[in-house]
Amino acid sequence: MDFFQVVAARASVRAFKKCEVSIEDLETIVDAGRKAPSGRNRQPWQFIIVRDSSTITKLGRIQKCIEGASAAIAVVMDEKASEYWKEDAAAAIENMLLATVALGYASLWVEGYVLLNEAYGKEVLAIPGALRLIALLPIGKPAGRVAQAQKRPLTEITHYERFGGARKG
Repeated sequence: MDFFQVVAARASVRAFKKCEVSIEDLETIVDAGRKAPSGRNRQPWQFIIVRDSSTITKLGRIQKCIEGASAAIAVVMDEKASEYWKEDAAAAIENMLLATVALGYASLWVEGYVLLNEAYGKEVLAIPGALRLIALLPIGKPAGRVAQAQKRPLTEITHYERFGGARKG
């Protein structure tokens, strides 16, 4: 798939069927996250690849859909390393979501429930106290048909030269 096909195909999948996700594919996904831009190139991230089914089941307590995944990637951030750590996490996560689709898998950006259950997730994954568990990306094959959520038309959200400016030519 070329880049624009990947962008058009990326969808949030909450139902997975079990499949083999190779360690090489997971490392490729994490490498895409590692290559994301970060403020002042501080790279305040760490990533945990999870393949153990019992650990994935435990992480399912954070958000049920994680239980059905074949693997997961935890995004761990050092908020003291950069004032832009949240933006840096977002860039890394989006790169990994796109890489997941490019490799033929599906995922979901799980953040809200992770933050509500951060202490539990940190305990399950043995994350040191000073670091933040910011997101989990369950990875697998979708259990059903996948379609990207409806997006607003480009003409509705695009302005030219200034807010409200119309396209010329």
